[in-house]
Amino acid sequence: MLLGEILHRAVIKTDLEASTKDAAIAELVDSLIEAKDLTPNLRKPVLHALNARERSMSTGMEMGIALPHGTSPDITNLVGALGISTAGIEWQCLDDQPANLIMLLVLPRHEFQVHVRTLAGISHLLNEETFRTALINAPDADTILKLIRKEETGSIFDGFRKRFK
Repeated sequence: MLLGEILHRAVIKTDLEASTKDAAIAELVDSLIEAKDLTPNLRKPVLHALNARERSMSTGMEMGIALPHGTSPDITNLVGALGISTAGIEWQCLDDQPANLIMLLVLPRHEFQVHVRTLAGISHLLNEETFRTALINAPDADTILKLIRKEETGSIFDGFRKRFK
């Protein structure tokens, strides 16, 4: 699944208030609840799944990217939220740098192929420095969505799209 198909305006936070990993995860889960992508009764178990995943191994990548993700038996469709922190959040990233782009995913428990393909696609998409910088500097959610959808239709993404069709 492409990032531009997962995200919508209500789940993109261009100004994360959180200053810690746990607070950022909670803020993004709350945005999914506010957007009605998750029901309020799922807040606690989803937070538990995401935090358990973080405790087992940090989802901090490199280049200012964190991909917190977890599974839930109570959802049928993958949902996600994107948070931008210009100050950066300590995330135990592989390069010891703070995370500025936090892409949170909650996946159905038995959708392993979707899980792997989606994470691979996001990693591929965020690999380009100029694209990451454009996302961080975007003034609003609509601009971020346009940037993502444009990038995912570009020729750089063709090889990935064919490989995971």
